[in-house]
Amino acid sequence: GAQLCFLSGQDAPQVSGVRVQLEMHALWQQFDRLGTEMIVTKAGRRMFPTFQVHISGMDPASEYVLLMDFILVDDKRYRYAFHSSSWLVAGKADAAAPSRMHFHPDSPARGAQWMKQTVSFDTLKLTNNLLDDNGHMILNSMHRYQPRFHVVYVDPGPNSHLNAHKNFCSFSFPETRFMAVTAYQNHRITQLKIASNPFAKGFRTSDTQDWVGPSRPLTVWCPPEGRREPLTTKPGEQKSWGSTTFNSTRVFLLFLLFFSCVLPHLSVHQFQSLTISMPVFQLAFIIKMINIIFQLVLLCVNMHVFYHLL
Repeated sequence: GAQLCFLSGQDAPQVSGVRVQLEMHALWQQFDRLGTEMIVTKAGRRMFPTFQVHISGMDPASEYVLLMDFILVDDKRYRYAFHSSSWLVAGKADAAAPSRMHFHPDSPARGAQWMKQTVSFDTLKLTNNLLDDNGHMILNSMHRYQPRFHVVYVDPGPNSHLNAHKNFCSFSFPETRFMAVTAYQNHRITQLKIASNPFAKGFRTSDTQDWVGPSRPLTVWCPPEGRREPLTTKPGEQKSWGSTTFNSTRVFLLFLLFFSCVLPHLSVHQFQSLTISMPVFQLAFIIKMINIIFQLVLLCVNMHVFYHLL
């Protein structure tokens, strides 16, 4: 999982000893054995696993820029054969998408800063929108790509452009190759992503096996100070909130609200047609009583909610 900078004999000393180690190497290998897939969307989608590396061998006092790009593995376009669970060549590759570089947002920074912690490209997004103007990496769906990582030494000299070819080194890890897709094709990739992605908890089951029986997992989201926890409901089981009982209460409150708030604002004609032959003083008394009842019911509901929040 670690690589040394390729030495051409003319590299600047600031990059000649740079060593890069791929983080989550075992997870990348798991995906690679199945045939890694990465989702591309028009709006842009983050990679998982995230490309993360640990760097050593930099000059602590020198400044470096870190960046990534993606190159085609071959000149072929693929399709997925579900009957054999394998990728097949579907023809020649499409016209190359616009080539872009993704600069790490902390660039430039001193070597000491890069080496003291894991470098993560978690802001990088993949898109299939050829007209993207958000700086996302543009890829063609159903094509295989190899991510590349570059370390560039920021030469403070006046003629730094003359030494540009000496001031960088590149790294690529074969286990990070992937197929760009608009939807996951291999269901095993889907399962592994759900099992290993911390942001996919809502899609997980209680164990690694498929769900057996009628029960289905539900995820309840709590405020930031709370925690996420699974709930399991069974057919015919009634839930306390959001249930039919609560809905009936809501309908009753709306009914009271109508009579207490809407009736006083009706026009004379509407009021006369509604009251028919009822004496005005009786209707006014009923409206007043309904309004009082509504206020009492609303107070009780608020007290009930406040009690459950304690």
